[in-house]
Amino acid sequence: MADPVTVSAAVGWGISAVGWVVSPIITNLINKGFSYLDLGSRGRSAKLNELENKVSELRRVLEAVEESSVRDRLEPLLDRLKSAFYEAEDILDDVEYYHLERQILFQPDDKFRRNWMKKLQSALPECSCLKKQKSTGRSSTSTSAPPDVSRLALKRILDKIENIINEAHKVLPLTNLPGYTRADIVSSSTRSAVTTATPPPVVIGRDKDRDDIIAMLHENVDDIQPGSGSIIGIHGIAGSGKSTLAQLVCASEKNADNFDLIMWVHVSQNFSVRTILTEMLEAATGKQCDNWNNVDILERNLEAELRRHRFLLVLDDIWYDGENQQELQKILAPLKAGKAGSKILATSRNMDALLALGAGRCILISDMDDNVFLKLFMHYALEGANIDDQDRRIFEVIGVDIAKKLRKSPLAARTVGGQLRIRLNIDFWRDARDRDLLNQTMGALLWSYQHLDEQVRRCFSYCCIFPRRHRLKRDELVTLWVAEGFIRTTEKVAGSDCFRIEKGLQGVIIPPGVRHLSIETFDKKMITEKISEMESLHSLIIHGSDIDMIADETLFESMFTRMRKLRVLRVKTFGFKQRKELSFPNSISNLKHLRYFGFATGSTSTCKLVLPRTMTKLYHLQVLDFGYCRELVFSSEEDLCRLTNLRHFIASDQELNIPNFGRLTSLQTIPLLTVTKEAGCEIQQLAQLNKLRGRLQIEGLENVESKEAAAGANLAAKKGLKELVLVWDWNDESCSPDFQAEVLEGLCPPMELETLEIRGYRRSMYPSWLVGQLLNLNNGPKFLNQLKLNRCSPLGSIPQQSELFTDLRSLVIWCCSWDSLPDNMERLKSLEKLELLPPFQIDLHIS
Repeated sequence: MADPVTVSAAVGWGISAVGWVVSPIITNLINKGFSYLDLGSRGRSAKLNELENKVSELRRVLEAVEESSVRDRLEPLLDRLKSAFYEAEDILDDVEYYHLERQILFQPDDKFRRNWMKKLQSALPECSCLKKQKSTGRSSTSTSAPPDVSRLALKRILDKIENIINEAHKVLPLTNLPGYTRADIVSSSTRSAVTTATPPPVVIGRDKDRDDIIAMLHENVDDIQPGSGSIIGIHGIAGSGKSTLAQLVCASEKNADNFDLIMWVHVSQNFSVRTILTEMLEAATGKQCDNWNNVDILERNLEAELRRHRFLLVLDDIWYDGENQQELQKILAPLKAGKAGSKILATSRNMDALLALGAGRCILISDMDDNVFLKLFMHYALEGANIDDQDRRIFEVIGVDIAKKLRKSPLAARTVGGQLRIRLNIDFWRDARDRDLLNQTMGALLWSYQHLDEQVRRCFSYCCIFPRRHRLKRDELVTLWVAEGFIRTTEKVAGSDCFRIEKGLQGVIIPPGVRHLSIETFDKKMITEKISEMESLHSLIIHGSDIDMIADETLFESMFTRMRKLRVLRVKTFGFKQRKELSFPNSISNLKHLRYFGFATGSTSTCKLVLPRTMTKLYHLQVLDFGYCRELVFSSEEDLCRLTNLRHFIASDQELNIPNFGRLTSLQTIPLLTVTKEAGCEIQQLAQLNKLRGRLQIEGLENVESKEAAAGANLAAKKGLKELVLVWDWNDESCSPDFQAEVLEGLCPPMELETLEIRGYRRSMYPSWLVGQLLNLNNGPKFLNQLKLNRCSPLGSIPQQSELFTDLRSLVIWCCSWDSLPDNMERLKSLEKLELLPPFQIDLHIS
């Protein structure tokens, strides 16, 4: 494993120190904190703008720092800033917890709770928070002031953050970075590094790519208008040379007469339409433009100027986030005024952005030839070096091996070559060659990491807490990121936040400031005596264990009592040898910040898990994951509907027994749902759970009272559902086949449903939403791939007007009579698989 010194030497110190600390993330946190304090909107805005400028300046300087003598002074400041950031997050989380608690305790639709709270308020002293809220007449759902303790703590930590930023800011003038003045930094604080049309002094290996693109630009110069088929795109990973290639094209075209105007505009990730249009007008006129507040006037002026020209416009560094396509089109609108033959050349890291822009051709930038790449790398590593011929030959031999590890990344060649150029020491070069730091794909990852969005950096670095070769599951990882608040692999990019213990604590020194910890080899003593002392932990993940030691209430009591800042607590075990029941202690309510609580057991586990009443106070909780536990018991099921932020309730083979579960409107994943006739457990509770996705199994449909009640479940609005299982009790004859048909008619699923399974249905009639015409887009699934029938009566022939089975590829019939197959099977023209299970005992595959 490469040591931190080698990491800094190879890729620049900035990658490990800057990260997400000095980024918009911290100014967003400061803004959120200010909103809870008694600062007027004008004062808050002014102070925030001042801090944003300082943070932006700090970030851009750090990105340029490599061997500055002030590096050692800045790094401790950044560590303190990161620690203060986490502390502020904890305090803000406390504040939000209090607000959630008030909202839940004052729910307007709960008359009993409202009356009970009124009585409680009348008995409370005047100084209490609840009494204060009543006396000031504030709504329970408003952003009311947090308790005084939290307010003071919040003010203290925000002052601390501001002081650290100011202290770091005072160090910046000492950097003396050549060509990097404070004026340059401040003027560009709202944009990322801006490129120009001028190529670097030396460009190696891009002549053919340049000529190919120029040939495309010269095609159809008389009949294509800008904005139609005139956009050519170049895409590739960060640092692959896209902008340099576009610069070469511009330089070549300046010496030709194909375009009388060449413009270059750097777009960047967070662009403003007005800013981009202003830069276009300035590039077209060669003059500084007025600060147009009216975009319409700006567009008209740009159109008037472009009517005089056949232009080439380069839009460098296009980004697409799935939502800004309309903004991209606004950029293109005035360009249609240009003369025929005008062209647009765009660069982006991914093809989707170019397609969103409307590119007619998208070109993936090519890899360099091995010899050409070696020449490029040696240019950055040795060009102009004052060394004798013998040393140069040695450096060149070592350089060949280093270049092979850089995966032909021009950015890697420039970055690593530049670092080696200022360290012309043969031992250092040999050490860099022999390290794994640059090997295989790691080099490309490190270079790309520098250019990731700050939010993505936090998500990426978090992955290092998982063991080597750990199989990451997409949904599981995303829920962990969400729990940690990262969504709005190596130690090399994780900094000091993340740490992994692989084989016990012996000889392991845990760095101070660790917030995310994973443990592969479980040791109770390690948890109770060492890990529990880490009171600032945000994540604790304990990987697989098959010993009973983990099923110990005292172990969890220790964690719940001392590790109160946890956002993620996840224990994965394969089962228990002796222990048959585990009761979690009441102290779990101390984990007010907890988002993800997982105690996932294997499929062979027989342990019963008992959760205390106090769990209903975990208002931030988003994920409950209990794997394959044999039995799950909540001490207070009726109060679980307080967990209004719960998104995923994972418990295989368990029923969702939460009265009034319809209040949990954030739910996306739920276990088996059994509806009853009891109040709060009816099928209508599903009405507002429109974020459900994946698989939904509903049992107890014999308890649905009417077709209207079934329609009240509003299944059609749950567009994220891919699989739906509808179950009647085959042995319950109180529900007639005709009534079953009415209920099924009301259970119309969403259009995007892919798999439908029906169990215990005793009527032969299809619901109208299953056999309606394809053109009727209002009801029923349109792209059904799989239909399963289990213990159902024979269904009739597929109606001639039905086109809904057009995409059906799999038909599965279980435990039905022989005549369950429709008699016009020939209509299933897309069918690939037919399964007939007992009593058929036949498995047919149709190709």
